[in-house]
Amino acid sequence: MASLSARRFLSHLLSCRRFPPPTPLSRLYSTTTPPFPTPSPAPLPVDPPPPLPRDLPPSSHSTKEDKHAHPKAESHEKKKTKKVVGDYEDEQAKVLRAALHHVPRLGWTESAMIAGARDVGVSPSIIGAFSRKEATLVEFFMGDCLERLIDQIESGEEEKLKNLVLSERLSKLIRMRLEMQAAYVSKWPQALSIQSQPANLTTSLKQRAALVDEIWHAAGDAASDIEWYVKRTLLGGIYSASEIYMITDNSPEFRDTWQFVDKRVKDSLDLQKTIQEAGYLAETVGAGVGQSMQGFIKRVFQG
Repeated sequence: MASLSARRFLSHLLSCRRFPPPTPLSRLYSTTTPPFPTPSPAPLPVDPPPPLPRDLPPSSHSTKEDKHAHPKAESHEKKKTKKVVGDYEDEQAKVLRAALHHVPRLGWTESAMIAGARDVGVSPSIIGAFSRKEATLVEFFMGDCLERLIDQIESGEEEKLKNLVLSERLSKLIRMRLEMQAAYVSKWPQALSIQSQPANLTTSLKQRAALVDEIWHAAGDAASDIEWYVKRTLLGGIYSASEIYMITDNSPEFRDTWQFVDKRVKDSLDLQKTIQEAGYLAETVGAGVGQSMQGFIKRVFQG
């Protein structure tokens, strides 16, 4: 009886106690990894930014207006033309400058450059540093003349030019530049021939364009749009025609050349001869020397 009572008591206790439902088999054998929170990486140390200078230069980023700026503004906002010496080592510049003294006798040649090297006490082997030899000498002279022209304008000629009419200003500036090569006039056909060679033509055109732009700027040019290009093309033709005329001028102190310059400037300011004068520019750079020179001169002055 006691045993039977004990079994009933245990059965009653078991029926009264609550157990959680059994775990489904699908969960027991699931291969899915329960999500766990991913720990955030530790923040890296950040160095403080360096202090900014007090005076910052203007931003180099172009504005929308700058993209449409006229080439005239670009060339003269920076203004001052890069010094010729800056394109060469100091020793090379000394050799080239000294070589110019020998050009009237030896021409635009390697011999003149060797003589210049000896004048400044430099070994003639330095000539090997100039890849285009004679062309380098001509280009150095062109750049040096442009610098001298700018220096003359800024040293007082600019005020004098303001008292002249436009045609007189242009004539005076062209004369100032041509007078710089008067000492080399007998050898200038050789310089033109060197400039017209394919390897040298690009630099030659750039230097002439810079010269024409400087002359118009000094003359007070305020042109814009297509007129800017027309004026420079026109003046380039006038300068080139005058340059060729000077080679054949035997008058005292190139008197006939200066009269020719005056006449060409006055005749061309009406812009009616733009195309003709532009042809002179292209024809001059590519013109040969020697026997063909006389025929070219005749064509320049016809009409």
